[in-house]
Amino acid sequence: MVNKSAERRLFPRVNLHTPIRYQIKGESDFDNAVTDDVSVGGLSFISDKFIIPATDLILEINCLSRILKAVGKIVWSYHLPHSDRSRQGVEFIEFDVFELEYLAEYLNMLMENA
Repeated sequence: MVNKSAERRLFPRVNLHTPIRYQIKGESDFDNAVTDDVSVGGLSFISDKFIIPATDLILEINCLSRILKAVGKIVWSYHLPHSDRSRQGVEFIEFDVFELEYLAEYLNMLMENA
C-alpha cells in the first residue's frame, strides 16, 4: 500500500516571507509578491493573478541584501478559497550556480536557527 501523504519534495522548504518580483516570460511588466516558502529547488507565493502551470517566469528574489535572479516554471497553481488571489508553486529551471549556493547557505542558516 502506498502512503499518499508522503513528502514528494526533493528539497526541504523553509517558511520564508520575502519579497519577489516576477515577470511572465514574453510579457513586459513585472509583478510583486511575497514568498510563502523557499527551497533550493523552488518557491511558492500568493498573487493577485492565476498563472497556469508550465508558464515560465523570470524571478528576482530578495535574499538579505542581495537580489537573486532565476528562471522558474509554474508547476501548480490554485485559487484561494473566499479570495480573488491564487497560490503558485515554482520550480527553478535556471539559476546561476553562485547565486543558488548563496540561497542554499542562507536557507541552511535559517533551518539551523529555527
